[in-house]
Amino acid sequence: MKSKSIFVKLLRLRREFGMFWGLIAGFIYMTLVFIGGIIGYMWLEGWSLLNSFYMVVITLSTVGFMEVLPLSDQGRLFTSILILGGVGGFAYLIGAFSQLLVEGRLQAILGRRRMQNTIGKLKGHIIVCGYGRIGQIVTKEVLDEGLDIVVIENNPELVSQMEAAGIACIEGDATNDEILSMAGLSNAGTLIAAMSDEAANVYVTLIARQSNINVNIVARGNNTTSISRLEFAGADRVVLPHTIGGVSMAQSVLRPTVTSFMDITMRSEIDLQMEELFVSDSSELVGLDLIESKIRPRFNLIIIAIRKGNGEMVFNPGPKEVIEAGDTLLTVGKISDLSAISEIL
Repeated sequence: MKSKSIFVKLLRLRREFGMFWGLIAGFIYMTLVFIGGIIGYMWLEGWSLLNSFYMVVITLSTVGFMEVLPLSDQGRLFTSILILGGVGGFAYLIGAFSQLLVEGRLQAILGRRRMQNTIGKLKGHIIVCGYGRIGQIVTKEVLDEGLDIVVIENNPELVSQMEAAGIACIEGDATNDEILSMAGLSNAGTLIAAMSDEAANVYVTLIARQSNINVNIVARGNNTTSISRLEFAGADRVVLPHTIGGVSMAQSVLRPTVTSFMDITMRSEIDLQMEELFVSDSSELVGLDLIESKIRPRFNLIIIAIRKGNGEMVFNPGPKEVIEAGDTLLTVGKISDLSAISEIL
């Protein structure tokens, strides 16, 4: 029963250390052989600790020096066993180390190849260029929504973090046409240029717009002068993180209740969410006004605005406002109710 318990513990250790187990086991074995050799010489030959230690070192290292002191027949037999066990242990260690290198590289290569195959099958996904402070927040929010995402980052450490977290990513420079192509730009629905270098965001925006005229491009700018440059390059929307942060801080002082409500809604601390719902041509709501649609009594949702197909924004729409195909409804309600109305859109 005790031997079975030891065996189970060994299996657990092997699973815990994974590919490093062979290397660790080899070191443990060689340590035991070394200690056993010292004890053996001290017991069989009556040598001192120093002489026994030196004899084990020259024996296991196979340097070919003469014995420290004349050996008895038992000592020679023990030395032969020590040589066989030591050489075998060294061979095992070299093999384990080589296997670790080969398996590590193979796993990295195969893992990236599988990831590239997965990326190649994506349609309408989101590409995030840059996994810095802004890019990490963007990636987390997109993943929390359950959407497909591919991140491009040229920092190997950040790429390793994403690979460990299971995030689809590509290591490379986002301003490179080939890297953007590998991220599936031709099939992407949205590209987010979130790099700290504004010039790089401009260049990525230019490439993306030329490669995919239909992709929605959101670019990060550093100041208000960035807006015109990025929009001229092809960005659909320019976001200024520093400006947004400053405005948010000011609003938290000027209008704390409104800001707290928005924060709670965005952080999903309660079962309440703001969402935009696109009305398709086949939706049963097309041609109905807000009263006839019965959105409030059926789904318990509040329509705070309607963006018409031509881009016009109707805030606080009246009860007779007609819903048309191509409209986008800006709503507030529970997540479950938002999911229910999505079925008829």
